[in-house]
Amino acid sequence: MRRRIGGALFRRPALRGFSLLSPPVLAFAVVYIAALVALFVSAFWTVDPFTSLTVHSWTLDNFRQLWSEPTYRHVAIRTVSIAAAVTITDAIIAFPFAYFMARLASPHMRAILFVLVLLPLWASYLARVYSWRLILNSNGLLNWTLDQLGLPAANIAYTNTAMWIVFSYIWLPFMILPVYASLERIPHSYIEASRDLGAKGGRTLRSVILPLALPGIVAGSIFTFSLTLGDYITPVLVGGASSQFIGNVVYDSVNQSSNLPFAAAFAVVPLAVMGVYLLIARRVGAFEAL
Repeated sequence: MRRRIGGALFRRPALRGFSLLSPPVLAFAVVYIAALVALFVSAFWTVDPFTSLTVHSWTLDNFRQLWSEPTYRHVAIRTVSIAAAVTITDAIIAFPFAYFMARLASPHMRAILFVLVLLPLWASYLARVYSWRLILNSNGLLNWTLDQLGLPAANIAYTNTAMWIVFSYIWLPFMILPVYASLERIPHSYIEASRDLGAKGGRTLRSVILPLALPGIVAGSIFTFSLTLGDYITPVLVGGASSQFIGNVVYDSVNQSSNLPFAAAFAVVPLAVMGVYLLIARRVGAFEAL
């Protein structure tokens, strides 16, 4: 029996592939896609104000509330804006670092730089956030250094600026690695051909290197943008009272207000934003660099 099944699978590659992929695809559909469907469906329900029970009747009240109340619009705009700022910052920092690793560094130096990039990931996420909290506090290392230099205190603790700095540091490795991979795949003959045609370093960078590295940059931005968009721990620990993210509102709606339908409706917003972003990333070939 086993020989017959094995022979049938050997003669039919499509059947063999289906038998290998069906269990994980089924698990993915049940665990992930079904959860997203349940989230989307519950966003159209509401909560009875007297009994606090979920009413399973279809309504758009949750989405109307998100659109009509300025507080929630500001939270959504703040979340998307800081996620975009973090992505741009990490791209600017990661590109020269990754270029040095891929094109200029010796093998020994490249290994050292890889360790330095990955070393922060070995520490706990909370430990890294708390360390930055200590640095940015009013009596922290940053203000102490500025005081020693005779400069005024920065006083950026518990602000949106502090969240931008912390997020940029935490997600930087996720930008460096895809950019490095895309830069490493650029044939050196392309750069030599550009030089032979009379292009200087700046023109070669703009016309050859950046277009070929763009998929890697966009691939890294998927990580930095989505991870910032869905985070709610850093805004609590580093941000101030006016620095709530979408995740914080969702958390409060579930655990304090017991309003699961509204939390589900607000959770749809980052999903929709990321869906549009992934479509754009796919158009520029970012998935090829993952």
